[in-house]
Amino acid sequence: MIETGEILQTMRMIQEENFDIRTITLGINLLNCSEAEADRCADRVYDKICYTARNLVHTGEEIEKEFGIPIVNKRISVTPVSMIAQGDPVPIARALDRAAKEVGVNFLGGYSALMHKGSTDADERLLASIPQVLSETELLCSSVNVASTRAGINMNAVREMGRIIKQTAEKTSSNDGLGCAKLVVFANAVEDNPFMAGAFCGAGEPECAINVGVSGPGVVKVALESVREQPFDVVAETIKRTAFKITRVGQLVAREASRRLNIPFGIVDLSLAPTPARGDSVAYILTEMGLEYAGAPGTTAALALLNDAVKKGGIMASNHVGGLSGAFIPVSEDIGMIEAASAGALTLEKLEAMTCVCSVGLDMIAVPGDTSAETISGIIADEAAIGMINNKTTAVRIIPAVGKKAGDTVEFGGLLGHAPVMPVNGYSNAAFIARGGRIPAPIHAMRN
Repeated sequence: MIETGEILQTMRMIQEENFDIRTITLGINLLNCSEAEADRCADRVYDKICYTARNLVHTGEEIEKEFGIPIVNKRISVTPVSMIAQGDPVPIARALDRAAKEVGVNFLGGYSALMHKGSTDADERLLASIPQVLSETELLCSSVNVASTRAGINMNAVREMGRIIKQTAEKTSSNDGLGCAKLVVFANAVEDNPFMAGAFCGAGEPECAINVGVSGPGVVKVALESVREQPFDVVAETIKRTAFKITRVGQLVAREASRRLNIPFGIVDLSLAPTPARGDSVAYILTEMGLEYAGAPGTTAALALLNDAVKKGGIMASNHVGGLSGAFIPVSEDIGMIEAASAGALTLEKLEAMTCVCSVGLDMIAVPGDTSAETISGIIADEAAIGMINNKTTAVRIIPAVGKKAGDTVEFGGLLGHAPVMPVNGYSNAAFIARGGRIPAPIHAMRN
């Protein structure tokens, strides 16, 4: 039960502290839509999504209105398309985009391939089509898993993704490389992530499920204002208690959506996902702890504390906390990160260090347009190694800004925000990336 005191606290969080339910994401299993003929498969995919998600947006809007809780996005995630595409995947991509528009969601994720141990012919066809698909569609998001703790790193896929990202940036250069903002490369991707661009409905998921993503960096920041100059024990306890309250609201919304749609409740993903709004920044939580800017010495320690306390608080508030759950650090979507990067306090290398202890990885980072495919592949490989060795999810969502150099700005608008173009290490890694093959899994992967 949600008690009166919790309701009043929730109202204050919404009105004064930028609290929201970031997304209700409906996962839909498409394995029974597979057909040898591409257009027939696309038709079945379209019909199933339109039927299953027909009431999703309306239900979300009803809950938002009745409970007074902002629900920013309604989304869909589907089975990785490479698992159902027996031929050309492009017709399926177009059908997914049409279906997303028909049911009125903000994004649809799952134009994806799982290649951490190797690739199928379907995986290869999907990868080759990504630049075209992301330049032609509006709501479709794509992801590729290239590494896992159990399998190691597929360096062939890493090498190929550097080229794919460059091609996608070029095909969407008129929008500052917007296609790359809808493309993420994972290590240890999770099957129930409700957040874009990396959401997909994994093979272990049910026929369909409701997953809710909760966000409240502004709430955490305000809570920490009351414990200034207090020791870190107090800081951690304050974050933990705040995360508990936030997750309780997410649990309420998830169960209500599940009941009204008659679709099983999956998980609540408690991720402090920022927006470009000034009061909704993960970076400002770090500065509230005593750092002048995100990126100053001590930033990684502060982020580690934040991430851990968020998970501890969230896990006590719901029986089913999943997805990524922690703190996101997307540069273009966080006003504090933008300010830190613009001031030179936050570098690509410092962001990489921070990803060792946060939810995901190098996220929404713009780099000069002349950055080579090999350099991008090297950045992906470094992040994949962090994920593999630490048995955690890491990811890269990087945007080569065609025609722009370090210090320029790219503009995406909406939740995707804007970002300064960050410099990258210019030394060559071409011979390293050219090797291909697989980097073996670490010894601690052998747990059976």
